[in-house]
Amino acid sequence: MTITELFPTLRSLSRVDKLKVMQFLITELAEEEKPMLEQGKTYSIDSPLNSHQAAHQLAQLLESEQLD
Repeated sequence: MTITELFPTLRSLSRVDKLKVMQFLITELAEEEKPMLEQGKTYSIDSPLNSHQAAHQLAQLLESEQLD
């Protein structure tokens, strides 16, 4: 069922049922917003820190932008 097919059904609901649908959707959205990180777990982060190649590429990009 597509969203356009849902609209007429939603319009026909009572006020109480519409509020229940809203509450359901808000709860669903809140669940999707929960952080994906777990407390106490260690995660690796890619960083250009101490990366001479990244610094060289950035310098080249900046030089090419100044020439344009």
